[in-house]
Amino acid sequence: MTSVLITGAAGFIGHHVVEEILEKTTWNIVTLDRLDYSGNLNRLHEIISRAPAEDRTRVKVVFHDLKAALNQQVQDAIGEVDFIIHLAAGSHVDRSIAYPMEFVMDNVVGTVNLLDYARTLPNLKQFMYFSTDEVFGPASGAIRFKENDRYNSTNPYSASKAAGEEMAVAYQNTYNIPVIIAHSMNVFGERQHPEKFIPMCIRKVLNDEIVDIHADNSMSIPGSRVYVHAKDVADAILFLLRYDMSTVPLPEEVIKCHKFNIVGEKEINNLSLARFIADEQGKELKYKLVDFHSSRPGHDLRYSLDGTKMKEMGWEPKPTDKRLTDLVRWSLKNKTWIQ
Repeated sequence: MTSVLITGAAGFIGHHVVEEILEKTTWNIVTLDRLDYSGNLNRLHEIISRAPAEDRTRVKVVFHDLKAALNQQVQDAIGEVDFIIHLAAGSHVDRSIAYPMEFVMDNVVGTVNLLDYARTLPNLKQFMYFSTDEVFGPASGAIRFKENDRYNSTNPYSASKAAGEEMAVAYQNTYNIPVIIAHSMNVFGERQHPEKFIPMCIRKVLNDEIVDIHADNSMSIPGSRVYVHAKDVADAILFLLRYDMSTVPLPEEVIKCHKFNIVGEKEINNLSLARFIADEQGKELKYKLVDFHSSRPGHDLRYSLDGTKMKEMGWEPKPTDKRLTDLVRWSLKNKTWIQ
């Protein structure tokens, strides 16, 4: 029986990946979590409780903080695994600016400890390191970064993710661990932390509160992102794990590690997004433009990735508008997740 280890499975993206694998495979799932402010077992409970009884036994939860090496007891609890999906990470930019060393420990040291564990698995088929668009830095104009473009991290969070990514690449080159890298843009969906822009916007519109929209210093151009739903990210991850990587060309002979951008259907600025959310609720949008970018170093106005590579391989996300509509309706029925 195929087995997959998912770090950070109680997190926002992680629990959607668990749901995807439960629904579309017969694999056994081992989750590895420490349950900090990002992790929430209620997410996993909602997913697992809806699964057929025979599928619930396919999920095992192991508690461990990756800042420490995986000792023999933890390794025995995990058992044999064929795939590792490394999603666990500190991911709050504001917190990384206040506590940079915390992110070095979580995203660099934690990744190396997991890679050292992966070295003990002779039959490991794939180690996926889940990275971020922010490693490339701000994307001015119409720039869309390709997978192997140069990195330009602008805050401790993105720098720590880039460092973890480089360690994963180094372990492939040095120890021949089968690593692939996935970059994703702003992910949204059910059960996201309520401080994130989309659930926060849904809540503030519902409560007739003012929504802050980040803009440039002229207060005329809102920040923009290519939002992608967590279900699409989970679908892309499973797509990549099942894909025959020997058929994917590498950009240079000396590069061993495959990298992939998981990108949403379209770019949307945050003012248009907030208006869409208000329209879905049949309410007026109350907002103000805020020059957050200039006043807060480390925050970028626009990020953008090129999703051509995945599209040519046969993967595309679902339409953004449909995903947003479904999320707003779900959130209004499940208000505890946006409070």
